[in-house]
Amino acid sequence: MQNRQLRQDGKTVSAIGLGCWSFAGSYGATSESEAHETLAAARDLGVDFLDTANVYGMGVSESIIGSYLKTTQNTFTIATKAGISRDPQTGARVFNNTAAYLRGELENSLSRLGLEQVDLYYIHRRDADVPIEDVMETLLAFKAEGKIGGIGFSEISPASLRRAAAVGNVDAVQSEYSLWTRQPEMGMIQTCKALGVAFVPFSPLGRGMLTATPPDPATFEKGHFRTGTPRFSEPNFSHNMTFISKFQRLAQTLDISPATLAIAWCLTRGDHLIPIPGTRSAAHLAECVAGCSFEMTREIEDAIDNILPIGWAHGDRYAPEQWPGVEGYC
Repeated sequence: MQNRQLRQDGKTVSAIGLGCWSFAGSYGATSESEAHETLAAARDLGVDFLDTANVYGMGVSESIIGSYLKTTQNTFTIATKAGISRDPQTGARVFNNTAAYLRGELENSLSRLGLEQVDLYYIHRRDADVPIEDVMETLLAFKAEGKIGGIGFSEISPASLRRAAAVGNVDAVQSEYSLWTRQPEMGMIQTCKALGVAFVPFSPLGRGMLTATPPDPATFEKGHFRTGTPRFSEPNFSHNMTFISKFQRLAQTLDISPATLAIAWCLTRGDHLIPIPGTRSAAHLAECVAGCSFEMTREIEDAIDNILPIGWAHGDRYAPEQWPGVEGYC
């Protein structure tokens, strides 16, 4: 397993990590034992970077990781997040970056994880009412207290990253990035590189589309995250599958899985990228890890570009109610 730098103090992690949202049932029913098996497989495969959040199952994902860590020596670097909340009156999703709220959520996350320090702490979504400079001061205070090892932001713009970095070291930025979501190429990947910030792509497999068995929207249960998402709704989904089938055939000619090819492509976008595919399957994780050793060539990259040109995906990546909190740019 290759290593890549996660924090500006030189701390490295495996070249790919494991996204742990699926442990909370966001993509279908699962169990603690299944999640524990996936964590054990990650350890055996050399994957030592876990990504979770306080709102993944409202603490379920963190609690599952915490219960696993009680059974074994902790060899993982763990990132978690806070900043998304719910209006107590309406239940609507809101954002809170105040110092008091973040401190309370951090303490809750540490308790669920069974840790005294989390290796990386992200602001999950920006609260427009709190200047990012003030948010940085809060995070720097947590770091000085030894409660967090590094500072990150999720789904912010390059301009916000520059403002934050002017206050102190930002270690990582997390955004959706894959062969079907390429907006970060319009400034974020470049800004991270220039500032020495790790870029952490989530959903590098296009929320399951860039695999041998893409999801079937007809099987989505109530509450499933992809339900109602434009890219998974007709007629967009059928259009998207015509492109995906060609990508699958390319992977077949290379004698690898589409997931392996998608991760290999992502890793070539820069040596500061650390993709975090989310899965609750040990076998699926092994396909992702194989992307670290696949030898990508210019010829293969050209073939991918011909099959999946920039902007090929039909439909938005989020439904209208999911967009708030994501900072736009370009």
